[in-house]
Formats: sequence, C-alpha cells, structure tokens
Amino acid sequence: MILWVAAALLLAISCGETVRSLDETLLTSPDGGLTLQFGLSGSGRPYYALKRGGEDVILPSGLGFDLTDGTSLKDGFAVVSVEKDSLDETWTPVWGEEDKIRNHYNEALVSLKDSLGNAMNIRFRLYDDGLGFRYEFPLENKLVYFNIREELTEFALTGDHTAWWVPGDYDSQEYNFKECRLSEISRYCEEMRIPNASQEGYSPWGVQTAIQMKTDAGLYLNIHEAAVLDYPAANLLYDPARKTFQIHLTPDAQGVKGRLQAPCKTPWRTMMVCPSATDVLASRLILNLNDPCVIEDVSWIHPVKYVGVWWEMITHKTKWSYTDDYPSVQLGVTDYAASTPHGKHGANNENVRRYIDFAAENGFDAVLVEGWNEGWEDWFGKKKDFVFDFLTPYPDFDLPALNAYAHQKGVRLVMHHETSSSTLNYERWMEKAYTLMNQYGYDAVKSGYVGFIIPYGERHNSQPTINHYHYAITEAAKHHIMVNAHEAVRPTGLCRTWPNMIGNESAMGTEFRARINPGHTAVLPFTRLQGGPMDYTPGIFEQDMSITAPGQEGKMHHTLCNQLGLYVTFYSPLQMAADLPENYERFPDAFQFIKDVAVDWDRSIYLQAEPRKVIVTARHPKLSTLNASAESLAKLPDGRKDVISGAARFVYALPEDAKSLKGATPHDVWYVGGVGGPEEQTVTFTLDFLKPGAQYEATVYADAPEADYETAPQAYTITRETVDASKQYTLRIARGGGFAISLREIL
Repeated sequence: MILWVAAALLLAISCGETVRSLDETLLTSPDGGLTLQFGLSGSGRPYYALKRGGEDVILPSGLGFDLTDGTSLKDGFAVVSVEKDSLDETWTPVWGEEDKIRNHYNEALVSLKDSLGNAMNIRFRLYDDGLGFRYEFPLENKLVYFNIREELTEFALTGDHTAWWVPGDYDSQEYNFKECRLSEISRYCEEMRIPNASQEGYSPWGVQTAIQMKTDAGLYLNIHEAAVLDYPAANLLYDPARKTFQIHLTPDAQGVKGRLQAPCKTPWRTMMVCPSATDVLASRLILNLNDPCVIEDVSWIHPVKYVGVWWEMITHKTKWSYTDDYPSVQLGVTDYAASTPHGKHGANNENVRRYIDFAAENGFDAVLVEGWNEGWEDWFGKKKDFVFDFLTPYPDFDLPALNAYAHQKGVRLVMHHETSSSTLNYERWMEKAYTLMNQYGYDAVKSGYVGFIIPYGERHNSQPTINHYHYAITEAAKHHIMVNAHEAVRPTGLCRTWPNMIGNESAMGTEFRARINPGHTAVLPFTRLQGGPMDYTPGIFEQDMSITAPGQEGKMHHTLCNQLGLYVTFYSPLQMAADLPENYERFPDAFQFIKDVAVDWDRSIYLQAEPRKVIVTARHPKLSTLNASAESLAKLPDGRKDVISGAARFVYALPEDAKSLKGATPHDVWYVGGVGGPEEQTVTFTLDFLKPGAQYEATVYADAPEADYETAPQAYTITRETVDASKQYTLRIARGGGFAISLREIL
C-alpha cells in the first residue's frame, strides 16, 4: 500500500480548476511508453491524465458521478490509499484471432472517501497499447443502494482530431460511419440517421463507442468500454468548446442511468493509444479487461461456417410468414392448418432441404433457417408482447424430419429466435425453447431484437436489457448452446468470459444492402469488432437486387472480391456465406475461396490499414478446430463421422470424394484478405510471414482492371502461381473493392 502524498505541482485543466498531483506518475506502462497521472482538484474532484512519450494524449479529465438523490460523487474526496500491482500472463481463447493472448499491465487502485463517508475506488490498468479504468464501490460504505443520474467521466482531448463514428443512440448501432473532424460532429449527426425499427438519439453532439480517432501527429486513439454487465451501455457526448467527451449512459424507462448496490463495479472505460492503424487491429485491450472464461467444459463450443434461408427473405424473394389470412395472430388460437398459404414462405420443407444439400455438398457446417415458427404475420412494429412461443413450427416445416435429414447429411440446423424485442416474452419461453433445441440437436441459436423493447419504455442499451442479454447467454450455456444475438448491445469483450457468445450483429450489416456506403467494412474492424466478433453475413456475389429478387431495386456498393476479402479481414468464428445458392453456382471459381477459408485462427498479422481506406490481413488457421463440427455431429443420432469441412479439405489437400482425414498430412496454409474504401488504390505487401525455404501454391482472387462497385462489380481475375516468403504483391483495389489469397504449402 502506498500512501497518498500531497504535492506542490499544479496542473491547469480545461474547466479552470487546478489539480493537486502525486509527487510522481501514478503508473507507467510495462514498456514505459505510456504514463498515467492522477490527482485531485482544489474542490477534491478526482482527475487523470495520460501521456505517450512525454506528449499529452489525454489532458486532465474529471471523474465521478451525480446521483438521483442529489448526492455528488465528484467533489470533496480525499485519497485514503493507493495500492499498486502488475500482471503478465498469457491466456488461451476458446476461439479467436490467435491461439495465445498476452495480458500484461501495471495497475493502481486508488481508494477515495469524502467527508460524508461515501467511498469510491478507481482501478486503473495501463497497458502498452492503452488504458482501462473503472469505478468500484466497496461494501464498507455509506453508499449501499444508489442510483446514477449522470456518470461524469471525461476524456479531454488535445486537439480537433479526425474521427470515424456513428451517432449516439439508445437503441441502434445500425449506421454508416462518418469520417470528419470532431468539431464537425453536429453538422452530420442528424443526416446520418436512417429509418430503422427502433432508434433514439439524444444530442447532435452524441456518438457511440467505439469511436476511432487520429491526431494530426498520426497517433491513433480509440475510446470504448469493456465488460458491460448489470450497467447501461455508454455513449459519448462531445463538448466542442472544451474538446472533451463525457460518458453518456443509456437511461432506463424511469430515466435512471444505473441502479447499483454495493459492493459493485462499473464497466471499464478504455482509451487505446497506438502509433499505427495496424496496432489498433492487433490490440486485445478490450478482451484482456474482461474476466477469464467461466465455462469449465468448453468442448461443445466450436466455430461454424454456415449458409441459410435468410438472404432470400431479406431481399423479399420469399417471406418469413406463411399466410395472408390473419392480420391478427394469437398463438394457441389462430388455426394455421385451416389457412391458405400465400406460397412464398421460405422456410418450407423442400427449400430447407435444398439448403441442407448445398451445405453438405460444399463443406459447410450448418444451415440457418428463419421464419420456421408461427406468428410472423403479426409481429413487426406492433409493440406486441406475446408474438412467438419459439416452439411451434408452421405446417410446412417438419422440425424433427428436417433435423434428421440435416444430421444424416453431416449438417446442423441453426435455430432462430426473433424476440421482436419482447424480452419479457422470451424469458417466459426460454427454458422450453432451449430444451427443444437440445431435443433435436441444435447447438446454436440466432436471436433477434427487432423493434422497441418490451417492457415498454426500456431501451436496447439500458441496464435491464443488458441484464436480459446476459441471462440469455448464461441460460444457453447450461444447455450447451452457442448464441448469435442480432440487434443487441454492441459487444464489449464478454465473449472471453462466456465464449458461447459466438457472434453478434450490433452494427449495420449486409441486410442493409444498398444503404451501406463503400468503406464501411474498412472501419468496422477499428470500431465494432474491437468488442468481439460480428455476424456481418458477407459473401454477397450478386449486388443487383433486381436479379436476386425480381421486382426489387437497388445495387450494393461492393465488388465480388471485396466480399471474399471480408472472410479474412473480419474476424468471426461464426461466418456465413449469405448469398443464394444459385448465385454461388454462377461463380463457382470465386465461391471456391469461401469453401476453402477457415474461420478460426492461431495467428493473425495486420499488413496494412487505414480506417475507411484499406485493411489487409493475413491469418493462419487453427488446425485443432478445423474438423470440430464433424466431431460434434458424430455424437448426434444419425450423425456422420466422415464429414470434412471445406477448410479442412483445403488444408489437407483432400479430393472431393475423400471420406476421412486419417493418414492425411496438413499443409502449412495462410489466407490473405484485403478490403478497400470509396476510392481506387494500390496496396503492396510481402509474404515474409511464410515458412522460410518453403514453396506455396498461391491462388489470387482480385478485382479485374475494369472492376468498380458501380460499373463492373463482378469483374474479377483468378491467378495461380508458386511463391515463397520473398514474394511481393502489388494489387489494385477497385472502388468498394478487395481481394483474397489462399496460400498452401507444396509438400
């Protein structure tokens, strides 16, 4: 324990107060590059500041809270003690971008108390690539039950940085990213809002985390949060006069921004500080600030590459609903067997079998089926409590027969639970729904939260809804079920603690079609993906909606090779080939890369990056998980033991008719992917990460010279050559374009 020492050093801060500082820096990062200062203002308000290499990164920034009962937790504090610690460990993720992650930080726990006996501790952890801190309220405290009116955490910046951001919102993250100066946020904030099932902004100066910034000196800064549990999600409110962000919490239905009971702690507030954009992509700050895995047996958790009865519904080629007879549906009363089918229901037996056959023939693990259950005629925008029971299939969906057929083909079905944002109703049915999944061998569910939250008045990011998402994850784990939640809160690294959180949406994904701007996918790895993997649903080869679904309009803003590149630049252990089977059959040579690429990695290298402009990533597959889905299928009734995934076939160089990996030798394999932005560009990189002295067969899928997202999105070339670690590539990326390369060692 280190006692507080009052010091004579005075620091000027933007609000005019002065800060009494420690006589030395509170913390230094393990490599010595970052330094953290802490102090109290003349009124007893806690402040912190951050430097890199002696240069200011965060100017003195205030900390504290205002409570709903009028209590202020920002002034009148004295330091009781400072305890320091450090940790240097390496942990193994269940799945991830690498097989080992180093967690190395120096820590200080500052214990504060005011004259009324209110105790508030602040725990700081300083890494080589950034800072995390959180508030902790001990049991020995005048505060026991208390409610937050405002969290007063600040990030005082040193300039008018360039930023990549989306508008602040209590409900939705589904926006395109904007690139501009911080001082211009209010100019663009409102015009960035697009129609959505639920959204609620709070200020033209509001933004969401994670926000990526770049200083004029070329330093990359990122503000986010980690481990959001039993607490509302945070937005940020920018004060242009002070160049300062303040945390802005999502209120609950009564306007309270957090209901706490000591002992308790808040989520971590994070500031990533990196000298290059590639360092941002390599950072594991958010994951490291989360607790270790709490699931003792993780053998049932496995990566998934899947197809699904989904895109045809999104494009309106088919429908989720079964009939037009019932504008009002009451489950248990409405008689679907007596209705007249409208003939466009996508989740019918014949169509689902078609997708199962396609998945089996092409080495995919699973098939997602949406719209299988009764109630879709009367759900969207109704703010209706009891919409679905998650148990009762439509008359044309034979649940047991289709699951048996899938298992015989070596494929699982992925369950779909659209809650229509009635968290109350989902919790009523959750145990029965998960039990049904166990009965038929489902081990993954895509849940959805479209619309405004019920209980009425709650938001997607408020504390009660955050608690619901966590409840769904923990209950699913009891049933050995993996969860892919759509329209839920943006992830904050909890997948380390609960690795059955195998995917999330929580951003503008492919379903927004023509509304996605070019360059969007070159921002998401800097922002949304910092908190965990995203189910972006890539792989759309047909950009013209009128071809996919006659009668529809709109063209997506990407090239075909951009979609291939996403399988490497976007990390997710749950990756979809989202287009229609018939569209893939039109481009079998390009589809081969999607079949070949892995979804779980033991090494990742970020070769080139700049937000919204370009990302180039190389990844090495984790051999131990390549055939995990086959092992899990073998445990099912009618499960096949001879199923080999497309990625395993590529790594082991197996022919299509091979039935076993027995005796096969793995080849060293790498994949490289690149995605670009709204402007054409050229990237140059070398393959010096390859095994020295070895030769590799390289297959390069690239934008053709005439490729362009508007004029020639499907123009691509495929070249094959023998390369080694000395090979240098110079590749053109079209507007909205990209590329992909598979590299297999020649044995």
